Amino acid sequence: MSSREIVVDSLSKRYSEDVLAVDNISLKVESGQIYGFLGPNGAGKSTTIKILTSLALPTSGTATVGGYDVVLEADQVRRIMGVALQDIGLDSLMKSMELLTLQGQLFGAKRSEAEVRAKELVELVGLTDAIDRRVGTYSGGMRRRLDLALALVHKPEILFLDEPTTGLDPASRRDLWQEVKRLNRTYGMTIFLTTQYLEEADELADMVAIINGGQISKTGSPALLKAGVGKESINISFDSLEKAEIASAELKDMAEMVQIDRNTLRLYMDHAAQRIPAVVNRLQVADIDPISLTLTQPTLDDVFLQVTGQSLKSQATASVEAV
Repeated sequence: MSSREIVVDSLSKRYSEDVLAVDNISLKVESGQIYGFLGPNGAGKSTTIKILTSLALPTSGTATVGGYDVVLEADQVRRIMGVALQDIGLDSLMKSMELLTLQGQLFGAKRSEAEVRAKELVELVGLTDAIDRRVGTYSGGMRRRLDLALALVHKPEILFLDEPTTGLDPASRRDLWQEVKRLNRTYGMTIFLTTQYLEEADELADMVAIINGGQISKTGSPALLKAGVGKESINISFDSLEKAEIASAELKDMAEMVQIDRNTLRLYMDHAAQRIPAVVNRLQVADIDPISLTLTQPTLDDVFLQVTGQSLKSQATASVEAV
C-alpha cells in the first residue's frame, strides 16, 4: 500500500521563456484528506494536476504521489491513483458496462473480474437504470458519474478530481458531493480536488490552497481561512461598475476594507448590521441608488477575492454559460 500522501517540493513548470505556469510551489496533502485546490483561470491549477497525474513533466522541483516520484516512478503512480479530468472523454457509442469492463481489463483484471467490478460501480454511481443505453444518450450529470466510476475501477488509493461538477445542475452537483464524501469516509481515499465552486470546497475540503499567478498565496482549513477575513460585509449591488466605483469613493471611510466585484461593492467592517442605516443614509445623501443590499458572514469567496482581487463565483458562472 502507498502512503496515500501527496508531497510537492519547489515545483515549477515553464512552457516558454515568457510563460511560467507554476512557480516554485510546495504543498503536502495528508493521507485520507480532501484537499481543495482553488485559483482563477490561468493560475496554474490544471498544470499542477497534470504534473501530479504524470501527464506533464515539471521544469524543476519534485512531487510524490503515494510515496512514488511522478517522474521517475510514473507507472506506480498511475497504478494507485484515479483521475477524473475536466474534459470527459467517453465513447458515445459504448454502454457503461462495456466501458467499465474494458477499463478493468486495461488494469489487468480478467474479463469475469472486470464485469463484476463494472456492475458494482454502475450501482455505486446510480446508473443501473441506464445500463442498456449508449453513453451518447446520457445527460451531463450521468456522464460525470460514469467518468467518476471509470476513475474508481482499480480501487485507487488517491483520487484526482479536476472541476468534476462544472456544468452540472445543483441536484447532480449535490449527489456527486455526497459520493466524494462517502469515498473518503468509507475507504480513507485521499482526494485532490480542483473546483470553480467555493461552496464545493467549503463543503468537502479539509484543507484549501489558493494558487494565483502560479504561486500558492494562501493555505488552511476553510474555517481558518474564513476567520482570517474576520469581518462581516455589506454587499451593495449597482446597475453599473461606474456607480459601484462612485459609491466606493463615497463610503470607503466607513469600512476597514473595500472591494469591488463587477457591479457589487463590498464593505468589510465590525458590527456591520448596525451600520446599515448609516450606509443607506450616506448613499441617499449622495444620490446614489443601489439595486440591492445584503449582509453576509465571511465566505471562501471573500477569502478568494481578498487573495486574487477577483471572485471565483463570477468565473464559475461564465464557465457554466459557456458549457
